Amino acid sequence: MAYELDEQKRIGVGLIGFGLAFTFLGIILFLDRGLLALGNILCLSGVALILGWRSTCKLFSEKVNIKGSLSFFVGVFLILVGWPILGILLEFYGSVVLFRGFWPSIKVFLCNIPVLGWFIQYPSLFLNRFWQSKAA
Repeated sequence: MAYELDEQKRIGVGLIGFGLAFTFLGIILFLDRGLLALGNILCLSGVALILGWRSTCKLFSEKVNIKGSLSFFVGVFLILVGWPILGILLEFYGSVVLFRGFWPSIKVFLCNIPVLGWFIQYPSLFLNRFWQSKAA
């Protein structure tokens, strides 16, 4: 495996997984504010454990990432206030903008997971075979 995970990073990955699960449950259960807020807390603490506290603060406070940070935290605030649909949309946009540099690393990590990696790589393998058969 390309990445070594110590215990703190494993806990961080677990917290992010539980955070995404709680967020998914919150969306499925008619935008339940409690589950969405718990998912946000777990995801943020997981990111802090993976990156480290100083790097997390640096990530959210860099001038390049200020648009993503602002939209993410406004989305968290809107969920806590009671506007979950707009809050989820702003959080999603903020997450994509904040973590746009991490997507290649995340893809490599996910492709190394036994079953999930096959599902991630299968569409590209299928399309490559399709295009090769069309060209021949």
